Amino acid sequence: MLSNEIVLRPRFQMELEQPCSQLIMKFSEAKKSQDKFVVSCVDDHVFIKLPNNQQHFWSPQLHLEISETSENHCSLHGFFGPNPTVWTLFIFLHVAVGILFMVDLTWLYSNYNLGNPIDLQIGLAVFLIIAWVLLYVAGRIGKKKGKPGMRELYDFMLETLG
Repeated sequence: MLSNEIVLRPRFQMELEQPCSQLIMKFSEAKKSQDKFVVSCVDDHVFIKLPNNQQHFWSPQLHLEISETSENHCSLHGFFGPNPTVWTLFIFLHVAVGILFMVDLTWLYSNYNLGNPIDLQIGLAVFLIIAWVLLYVAGRIGKKKGKPGMRELYDFMLETLG
C-alpha cells in the first residue's frame, strides 16, 4: 500500500474482488454524492483532485487505472502526482538548466583551449548549479506541502472502494 515515506510520484497497486464496472460506478456515484473532491471518470481511468478553490501550486492529484484481470477480479493501479502543468513546467526547467550547463561547459572548454578568459563561463556554471539546487529544494518543499493532500486523496479512495 502507501507507506509513510511518500516518494516523488508514488505508485501503488491493489487486486480487488469486484468487477471493473462496479468500481467505476462507485467513483461515479461518489462524484455526485460529495463535494470535497473533484472526481473525473474517463473509460477505465479515474482522476481525483481537490476542488479549485482549495488547490495550491503543489496540490496533488490521484490517477487510478482500473483493469480487469478475470470475470469478477480487477487490478487497480494508482499514482500520485502534481498538476500535469506543474509537472511539465518542472521537468522543462530541469532539462533547460541541464542543457544550458552542457552548452556552458562546451563554451568554457573551447575558450580554455584557445587561451581566452573563462571567468564568464565559470560564473554561468556556478549560477546554473545554484539554479538546479534551488529547483531541487523547491521540489522537496512541494513534496512536503503535498503530503497531507495525498493522504486525504488516498483515504477518500479507500472509503469509496468500501
